Amino acid sequence: MAWLLFMDESGHDHKNMPFEVRGGVAVHAKDVWLLIQKIQAAEKEAFGVTLSEYGSEIKGSKLLSRDRFRWSSQMGLLSDIERAAGVRRFLTKKSQKAGPSRRDFTAYGQASLLMADLIFQALLDTDAVLFASLIACGVKPPRDYPFHHYLRKDHIFLQERFFYFLEQKADHGIFVMDQTEKENDKRFVKRLHDYYTKTHVGRQRTQWIVPYPMFVDSELSLAVQAADLCLYCINWGFRVQAWNFKGPARIEIQQKYGALLNRLQFQGEGYRDDKVFSTHGIVYVPDPFTSRDAEKI
Repeated sequence: MAWLLFMDESGHDHKNMPFEVRGGVAVHAKDVWLLIQKIQAAEKEAFGVTLSEYGSEIKGSKLLSRDRFRWSSQMGLLSDIERAAGVRRFLTKKSQKAGPSRRDFTAYGQASLLMADLIFQALLDTDAVLFASLIACGVKPPRDYPFHHYLRKDHIFLQERFFYFLEQKADHGIFVMDQTEKENDKRFVKRLHDYYTKTHVGRQRTQWIVPYPMFVDSELSLAVQAADLCLYCINWGFRVQAWNFKGPARIEIQQKYGALLNRLQFQGEGYRDDKVFSTHGIVYVPDPFTSRDAEKI
């Protein structure tokens, strides 16, 4: 058996996010179907419908937008029946380009937040493990940077944490990635392949990591959608004091999901230069273009 790391990214459009985040949730093969069933059940419980029927999907940027928080709190907590009826009216009116009522907006906001809560619970129930590497949004390489064809340092740290986890479990790991733009995917696969076949450390890590990813469409993969939610919450709501990061955060996401993210992330031991150290699945890399020796992790 093996662990599948369902991966996505957040903030790479460079629009309004504090970080660029790449990462995902690792789920053991024996638990993947259980996770999918739990997310499907969560969708029915929260919304009363399947969002794909209305041309929508589960995304962190939608479930936890500022609007959804505002809609959710504009009225008292609705009953399950009231919420489901309001969601159906909301989605139907939106598809008809009609204006939903205040109550319908409230129902949809409350359903969205409940869905996020239930996804996190599903991840905990299936012993999922969270990995992510972060850089500040908009960080650019030096003008004369000669290594664009190499795997970037924050991506290497992500591979490193996943390897430590798999080594601890004595089990293999496979990357399952959200398919984005084809040429970008090809470039990333090439860098990944070169890292695992042309570097000494990379070759060592193929003991546990299968160095060739599988690609899926996020609209068809509930596990990747769960990863998307986690990365969105990390982007806006996970902060470590030692990072000394001065960018913006959303306090409502920080308060609601920060502890859950910490509970889900890998926490174990790593090693380097014959030294063992404590390490975590979520890693911030202030400068992904300097040498490893110059970076404090």
